[in-house]
Amino acid sequence: MINSKTYSQKQGDVNHQWFLVDASSAPLGRVATVIAKYLIGKYKPTYTPHIDNGDYVVVINSEKVVVTGAKETDKKYYRHSGFPGGIREKNLGQMREKFPERIIEEAVKGMVPHNKLAAERLKRLRVFVGEDHTHIAQSPTKVEVM
Repeated sequence: MINSKTYSQKQGDVNHQWFLVDASSAPLGRVATVIAKYLIGKYKPTYTPHIDNGDYVVVINSEKVVVTGAKETDKKYYRHSGFPGGIREKNLGQMREKFPERIIEEAVKGMVPHNKLAAERLKRLRVFVGEDHTHIAQSPTKVEVM
């Protein structure tokens, strides 16, 4: 019988890489799932559920994100002030005009597991409007979204 043990990654063994995703290349859901996969680190053979071994993801062209159907007017984003009657809503078109980076952030936030590691994972997401970003020095690897 082979005496093999299950590998469990330690926090000190984590190596974060940088990836670049173009949001204008595919629909919103497909872009968000690819981003979430890299933030969680699920594609790595060293994936360990209780260790945050994901990578940094830089997203460009957030204002050009593609949606299908009538989502431009029908998809709603809600926020609440905490006071009675303080709920506010915007549709995707209004959100694209004022805060285009929040469209990607909200979609990815819904796809990352809601646990203690979620906040740290979402801090590694950097979303930019347009082609330019401030992480050229990290030389991120471009990821194709199908």
